Amino acid sequence: MKKKITARDLFLISWRKLWIIVVTGFVSILLHNAIFGLFDIEEAFFFIIVVFVIPIYFLIMVVYSIVYKLMKKK
Repeated sequence: MKKKITARDLFLISWRKLWIIVVTGFVSILLHNAIFGLFDIEEAFFFIIVVFVIPIYFLIMVVYSIVYKLMKKK
């Protein structure tokens, strides 16, 4: 049976998720530059991931984790 994914599973900070964010950012930068270098076209998908998606997800994770820890103490 499939486990139901909760907000806690997605947004609570862990070392594994931080490494996934770092690796995803690095790979996205490499792919963005490789596509531009090989095909000489401006590619936006991987650029948007690095500039917008990853930082917003990281900020949401930080805020959620802080709120979760504060609510857990009460």
